[in-house]
Amino acid sequence: MTDPKTWMCLICGWIYDEAEGDIEHGIAPGTLWKDVPMNWTCPECGARKEDFEMVQI
Repeated sequence: MTDPKTWMCLICGWIYDEAEGDIEHGIAPGTLWKDVPMNWTCPECGARKEDFEMVQI
């Protein structure tokens, strides 16, 4: 398994961490970005997956 990655919303700066997931919105901890559903949106601003880019923290 690779190290968990983080993805940042380019609109508002919210961070999706693969290790933490997004439990409040049905994404379990450990869910890889590629496995997040295409219809998932940023919990802060509603941006779509294509509005995120991988970042190192």
